[in-house]
Amino acid sequence: MSFTAAGPPAIPTSDGADETARSARPRLRRAVIVGLATALVVVVALVIADTVLAARSEKRLSEALQTSPRLEFAPEVTLGGMPFISHANSGEFPSLTVTARGVPLPRSGSVACVATQCWAELGITATGIRADDGWSFHPTSHLFFDTVNGYAKLDSVNLGRLLDITDLSVNTPAPEGKAGGGGPGDGLLERSSGLLLTGTVALPPGQTTSSTVPPSASSYRGDKIRVSVSVDVAVRDDALVIRATDFYDGPEEHASADVPAQYRQAILDRFSRVLPMPALPWGIIPTSAHSAGSDVLISGDSVRRRVRVDEF
Repeated sequence: MSFTAAGPPAIPTSDGADETARSARPRLRRAVIVGLATALVVVVALVIADTVLAARSEKRLSEALQTSPRLEFAPEVTLGGMPFISHANSGEFPSLTVTARGVPLPRSGSVACVATQCWAELGITATGIRADDGWSFHPTSHLFFDTVNGYAKLDSVNLGRLLDITDLSVNTPAPEGKAGGGGPGDGLLERSSGLLLTGTVALPPGQTTSSTVPPSASSYRGDKIRVSVSVDVAVRDDALVIRATDFYDGPEEHASADVPAQYRQAILDRFSRVLPMPALPWGIIPTSAHSAGSDVLISGDSVRRRVRVDEF
């Protein structure tokens, strides 16, 4: 008779539980990833929808502003506020910027502007905006501003045409006595006194020049001189007053021709003029004039002002 000894009882293993846990982890990861992706898609969709609404609102305001009689081109408009939809629903916006380029100046007052259309730039920066019609702007819509700054700007090309100095350049010298002045840390330099103008005038200087062959042209046959002068700018009524005070001798890059003594004052007078400027947006009264880099502008401020869009 044979006898077989019984072995020890079988010990249960955890292989089944481990397998279940391992299979659950990928499912959990997938669920988390799907949830995050869904949330991201929703956020992106909301941002896109908000951006589209802002763009449509700004386009409507731009088109409404363009109905103003003196605007030939649609201005650039930026409305502040995030999320935009909440501000659009309430009709209240923290900020508004309007930049209208290509505003025609009267074709009179200078030979160059009679021959070639001269242009200015108009703009405003406002805070605390309330719109009667919410974000659905129309030409007859009214806006209320807590504060608003308006300006009229001339670049060097159009300023040169108004002065009949067609190669005119405008420069704002760096602050005097400041090491590294004029660097990026200073931003866009501004001055009301000591602006640097450089241009070519005839000898002897005259108040006008030929629009076809100005002194700056290589085909000009008369005597001429290229000079740099320091000027001050100010506002008189709605006009820009430019007064040349002396010839500039550094340290900025400048023309350094020897000026005949008998022509010195006449040349300074040639760079001095009272220039009519376009009225500031919505009848804002100009109170100051200054340079901004290579541009010259007049500007003014107003508070608690109610305006109609098409009267820009």
